Amino acid sequence: MPEDKANCVLLADRHLGLTASVRGLLETLFGTVVMVADAHSMQESARRLQPEVAVVDLSLTRESNLDWLMELHRSCPEIKLVVLSVHDESAVQAAAKAAGADGYVLKRDIATDLLPTIDSLLAGDAVDRSRTNLRQSYR
Repeated sequence: MPEDKANCVLLADRHLGLTASVRGLLETLFGTVVMVADAHSMQESARRLQPEVAVVDLSLTRESNLDWLMELHRSCPEIKLVVLSVHDESAVQAAAKAAGADGYVLKRDIATDLLPTIDSLLAGDAVDRSRTNLRQSYR
């Protein structure tokens, strides 16, 4: 466990079981992990706490658009946004990037990809893995 943990991360997901396990991972990097279960609480917490990173479920709302993600990016542009999703289609990843995501991690790969993705983003590196790369060109 690093001695100089980053200050705060916001974790937004409707699924309590997944959130609890992801929280355990995030506690290895961050001093504070704030968990929320809806878009309104996410927006409010992000504005109030100004975390370094927000880890958000792509399915946080039941809406098919990503307006809530774009709003978070607009209102808190300094926060690194990592999207969690079950969708591995490149079009979905591209839509998340267009809405403001800095990283994209498939839920099935959380155990292996989430912390390296966050480390890279906090270091200012472009995330460059085949499953999380949002900077490549899509069809």
